[in-house]
Amino acid sequence: MSDTSSSLPLVKTFLGLPRPLMAGYIAIALFMTGDGFELAFLSQYITTLGYTKSEASLVFTIYGLAAALSAWSSGVVAELITVRRAMRIGAILWVLFHVCFLYFGLAEAHYGLIILFYGLRGLAYPLFLYSFVVGIVQNVNPRQVSPALGWFWTVYSIGIGVVGSFIPSLTIPMIGEYGTLWLALIFAVAGAGIAIFGLKHLRNSDKSKMSAKEKFGELLFAVKLFRNPHVTYAAIIRVINTLSLFGFAVIMPMMFVDELGWTIDHWLLIWTVFFATTIFSNVFWGIMNEIMGWINVIRYMGCLGMAGSTLLFYFIPQAFPDSFFMACIPAVLLGWFVGAFVAITPILTILEPQHKGAAISVYNLAAGASNFAAPAIAVLILPHFGVAGVVYTYAGLYIFAFVLTFFLKVKQPGFQGAFKRRTLVEPSESNSEQLAANGTN
Repeated sequence: MSDTSSSLPLVKTFLGLPRPLMAGYIAIALFMTGDGFELAFLSQYITTLGYTKSEASLVFTIYGLAAALSAWSSGVVAELITVRRAMRIGAILWVLFHVCFLYFGLAEAHYGLIILFYGLRGLAYPLFLYSFVVGIVQNVNPRQVSPALGWFWTVYSIGIGVVGSFIPSLTIPMIGEYGTLWLALIFAVAGAGIAIFGLKHLRNSDKSKMSAKEKFGELLFAVKLFRNPHVTYAAIIRVINTLSLFGFAVIMPMMFVDELGWTIDHWLLIWTVFFATTIFSNVFWGIMNEIMGWINVIRYMGCLGMAGSTLLFYFIPQAFPDSFFMACIPAVLLGWFVGAFVAITPILTILEPQHKGAAISVYNLAAGASNFAAPAIAVLILPHFGVAGVVYTYAGLYIFAFVLTFFLKVKQPGFQGAFKRRTLVEPSESNSEQLAANGTN
């Protein structure tokens, strides 16, 4: 099937935000608010039920593995069954498994059921979340994709991090962690409703008309993309991108609350500061990508910036254990630099312009794998080297990603060099394949 996205007209935008897709952005913010309620306190809450730090981290590891599997397929699934249908299925599954997780798992403090239903819930949210990325790519001109995706990660951050952390900081002192988790349903259902009823005019891929056999083959094609080494490099960098985000959500509540003596609501405010910063950083780096170049932003701002801020997030609170202000400094830095990886999505779609759904599935797989790898590293490192050992591991992996960017070759459409004027040049399938083999930064 031919790809028609390169012929899409320019859509009306507000600072890069596509106006025709406004309902989808609002839906993502609300849904991810509900999904993010437990992110920064669940690990510590599970330890209060009588389980160890490693057992709490393992819950997130299983959740991340399920999310990775779902994320891998979500891009192609959305392309094959339509974006709205995929988002609807994801929302229904999320609500079902969230209720089971609360009622059968946490309420009974049953570790096996906690892992089972939280893991199953991990299958649901990527189908809702990443399907909308396909909607963006299918409905926005390639020239507008980078800032549009910057806004996507902005509303994601508003939901899962800012509102999703700030509300629990208010409700936990009043109704506790368990009651707060039930409130998450309100936001998730509201976001799902807006997506289902507000995105009625999305352009869908011709691949939704394929036969069942052809659809299955297209799903498997996402795996074949890894034969392109540059796709593999980009995917590994994306895995490393959010290690600190997902990892710190697991290990830092234990450090701040159990070691430094903070209350859980004060820790949640630090996490809110981190995500509040990403609101601005995602949009900023989405714009700066078009000025400085995709690889330059990822290499120097993303990789090096995250390596340094990851270390500071641990050492500054250790040096000033009673200072909320000092703990906010590395939270701001971490939030600023984590958004510098936003160009990974357009890089993958440029490398495989005729299979954008499959390329997005590779991106989603990498994002989900990060959700899995971050707590998995904690499970392995915590018993032997503590929180500090986990932090050093994350920082070292960001340095590895920095080195890897020198092997990643992709030519940004119309980009003539940092701070030079751009003229859009749409890549053909043939020159994309050549870039995949021989391209230049």
